[in-house]
Amino acid sequence: MKIEQIYTGCLAEAAYYIESEGEAVIIDPLREVGPYIEKAEKNNAQIKYILETHFHADFVSGHVDLSKKTGAEIVYGPTAKANFEMKVAKDGEIIEVGKIKIKVLHTPGHTMESSCYLLIDEKGKERALFSGDTLFIGDVGRPDLAVKTDLSKEDLAGYLFDSLRNKIMPLNDDIIVYPTHGAGSACGKNMSKETFDSLGNQKATNYALREDMNKEEFIKELLDNILPIPQYFPKNAVMNKSSENRTFDNIISEGTKALSLEEFDIEVKNGALILDVRHQREFVKGFIPKSWFIGIDGGFAPWAGSLIDDINQKIVIICPEGREEEVVKRLARVGYDHAVGYLKGSFSAWKKANRITDTIPQEKAEETAINYLQGINVLDVRKSDEFSKEHIENAQHYPLGDIFNHLEDVDADKTYHVHCAGGYRSVIFISILKSKGLHNFINVLGGYEALRRTEVPKTDFVCPTINHY
Repeated sequence: MKIEQIYTGCLAEAAYYIESEGEAVIIDPLREVGPYIEKAEKNNAQIKYILETHFHADFVSGHVDLSKKTGAEIVYGPTAKANFEMKVAKDGEIIEVGKIKIKVLHTPGHTMESSCYLLIDEKGKERALFSGDTLFIGDVGRPDLAVKTDLSKEDLAGYLFDSLRNKIMPLNDDIIVYPTHGAGSACGKNMSKETFDSLGNQKATNYALREDMNKEEFIKELLDNILPIPQYFPKNAVMNKSSENRTFDNIISEGTKALSLEEFDIEVKNGALILDVRHQREFVKGFIPKSWFIGIDGGFAPWAGSLIDDINQKIVIICPEGREEEVVKRLARVGYDHAVGYLKGSFSAWKKANRITDTIPQEKAEETAINYLQGINVLDVRKSDEFSKEHIENAQHYPLGDIFNHLEDVDADKTYHVHCAGGYRSVIFISILKSKGLHNFINVLGGYEALRRTEVPKTDFVCPTINHY
């Protein structure tokens, strides 16, 4: 028997490869299915099943493409409905793979079809629980993604309480829990950086598994300070129920087309968004006017999904040479399938053609601290939980994830000194506002981590915009 966790840091997502006696199972695959097929071929194994723990909202799964390419059967838990062929498993149903068995545990709560998969080895011992978004390490899945007119987030939280108590907590302590997400995912609020753990340790340390907690207390604690749903989540959930999405191979082929300056101009004129994914150090020195910066070396895909409202938006890419396919792939993971190419020669080609460029002024944190005494406007774009822990006195708080609700709050006649935690999100924030015609911003180098080492006055309190992200 072989179990392999395939972790993707940008999405904080874990897929799983399980193999026994030449038969393999993939759990919660990402959209690019080539690596799973190659792994099975290398091991002389046949992918027999694709097990989905639920209809994902934070990424587009590769289940349909993988099934078409391998003939593997797609499996979801009870109540699942979609427009492609799949097996809707019953609660307690056994799926056989080589000499091992996988038991379906229906665990509604995160979504109503959510299910965990309990692996039983060839000796009949329960060994591992693939818990999807039902149980994370240190947390559980948020219960507000599958809300309907007849199903509230409180209802879903109640279902999750019952699922945890009736299906998971009775299992043996030595079972290893393998969740679909880790720290950094918006599918929970308190996930550990660890990506697996024993169930016994989770019973002892995970707040959601406390035995002395009743259902009402669980619901209240689970829903307290839960972050707003990123706008692309429901769109990805719809895509994961469809068989009509574009193929990954086609998306890569079209998105990695090298564009001349003239072709680039035509795409922009026709409405394409210029997305510059270089490092922020390079972007601030010079960029194409009206470009959006979202760096490929940061939380790229989740921020693209959170900020680009139209999932069908055409995109042209400015990126480091050789990373074009990586950019298109990571956009496609969150459903942005309409990249139409990249500027050949990147930003250097634009400069060599003597085109107009833009820049973002910067200053060191020490300068900001000195200027603070002169009454400058400090703008903090971190998340609300970061802001509430500590921030500069009198700083304005416009979280990056809530940027479009603050456009009218920005005074075009004022200059703002903008910071996040380290310098990535502040550049995204400034680039988007500059694309909207607002230009009086100075980026604080090193962000709050640098500012907190200065003498600038700081304070902490519960942020009134706690519901913003």
